[in-house]
Amino acid sequence: MPFRVNSHVRIAASALMIVAGVLALVVAYAPRSVAPSAQAKPRASFCALHSALCTETAEPWNYKGQYTGHDEPSVLFYSHTPGSGNSNFYKLTIPSDPPTLPAQDGSGGTWNFQLRPAFWFGMALCDNQSAPSPGKHCAPDSDKNIFTSTVPGSPGYIGNTPGTAFMEMQFYPPGWDSFGCTQTQWCSAMTIDSLSTDSNTGALNTPACLNVTGEEYVNFAFITKSGHSQAPADPLRQTGATFTPGPDTLMYHSGDQLTVDMHDTSSGFQIIINDLTTGQSGSMTASVNNGFGHPLFQPTASKCSDQPYAFHPMFSTSNEDTRVLWAAHSYNVAYSDEIGHFEYCAAQSGGVCTSAGASDPAGVDGDDAPCITAPAGTPPNTVPLTGCFGTDVDFDGAQYSANWPGTDPNAANDAAFHATPVLFTSPLFNGNQNYSRVAFETDLPRIEFATTPSCQRHIFNPADPNPGAGCVNPPVGASFYPFFTTGVSGGHCVWQEGGDFIPGTTHDFGGSSSAEYGGLLASAYPAAGNTVTLRYNNFHQTLFSNPCPA
Repeated sequence: MPFRVNSHVRIAASALMIVAGVLALVVAYAPRSVAPSAQAKPRASFCALHSALCTETAEPWNYKGQYTGHDEPSVLFYSHTPGSGNSNFYKLTIPSDPPTLPAQDGSGGTWNFQLRPAFWFGMALCDNQSAPSPGKHCAPDSDKNIFTSTVPGSPGYIGNTPGTAFMEMQFYPPGWDSFGCTQTQWCSAMTIDSLSTDSNTGALNTPACLNVTGEEYVNFAFITKSGHSQAPADPLRQTGATFTPGPDTLMYHSGDQLTVDMHDTSSGFQIIINDLTTGQSGSMTASVNNGFGHPLFQPTASKCSDQPYAFHPMFSTSNEDTRVLWAAHSYNVAYSDEIGHFEYCAAQSGGVCTSAGASDPAGVDGDDAPCITAPAGTPPNTVPLTGCFGTDVDFDGAQYSANWPGTDPNAANDAAFHATPVLFTSPLFNGNQNYSRVAFETDLPRIEFATTPSCQRHIFNPADPNPGAGCVNPPVGASFYPFFTTGVSGGHCVWQEGGDFIPGTTHDFGGSSSAEYGGLLASAYPAAGNTVTLRYNNFHQTLFSNPCPA
């Protein structure tokens, strides 16, 4: 994981509920109050500790005024055929690091942990305690959950959309002490993000819950070889064991070829991963038995209560109307990369950069924190490296220059200093059906608030008199922004991320980020007072075909 919890974070243990015999289901679905000891000593929420792993919300700041943004270049998959919104099958090749170790002055290799804390496959799920309408029933696997009208009071008003969560099947790179499940192996987890807000009224959940889970709460469970969670996934029941990889955690080596099968079951949404290289497999089901659950949305309650909950896909299809209406992005089924979370730092003290690194020749920036000094590389070949992994709001870190695979036209140099690309097929659904269309999207407008000029992303808002002004791709401060191309691997068309010089590239979609991601996308969101707000949160381009069928 990007912040190795077993080494650097102490999470207070919560009481576990023991359920047995005939009463198991009755007790499992009964609301529970958080133990007084847990309320007396609130721990930091998952997103406060791991903001880079949380879903990008429509609002840049949370209820405490803390910035929550991060960068997510994505490929979206569309189909109106039933099943496209609740079953996916991908083939994936885990990327490898270059042979050249990172160097403190930026002259060495750029490894996967420097490019990303995680990449993931996503899908919208039901959560009847989440925004936009907590408390409203969500019928799983159904397009009856689609509401698209921007007219308040109409039956199809977007504010009537049931509570929604977003699942990310995340993969974490190794190589730095705070990154990866081990220094040499990748691992993965199912994360399910929800939002404790009523979008139509602006009401937040009770402080007794917010003090523990934060506004955006996350169910977390490693993919395990047994299929059993290591500890409760429920954000109010998580313990240190929830985030500590162990013998049952499924691990991968760089270069391993995997299949990722995601589908619904009667017990909950399930992911099965087969490592075709090692022969190992693992799974996770978002079920009550695996300790998944959610805080109940009770804004006026004095105590925080939670309830076991089995998560299921929200929609039957995946198209432009199957959005998560509290998230910045416009997608349902998608691949995305979490970037913008590494900067070189020459020296740090107490987690704060005290001497500027290679990315900041003018001096230390305000985004140069939190920082650590730790060994980088694969033992026994490691070097000490000091770096920071906060959000790079001025776009001057390693990810925003020509350090991606395929950015050096000299293939030998590219292989020596750059990681190999993530390779993945377009997902299949219903066993063997391809998506009919794809789209490219990046949430740059959502996070371009600290640039000069900043992005005016609000439409019909006096605070932004020129909507769209200052929203640019690549962002101000960046000399490069990664984009997606297609190639061939194992006889299959695959998507690959980086630059225009990846060997064997078959289509580059314009050969630049500005050409690929297209223009600004206006998105409507339900807002307090049963109103609608329109915003430019993304650059987006839809292709009316699938150029890379599996």
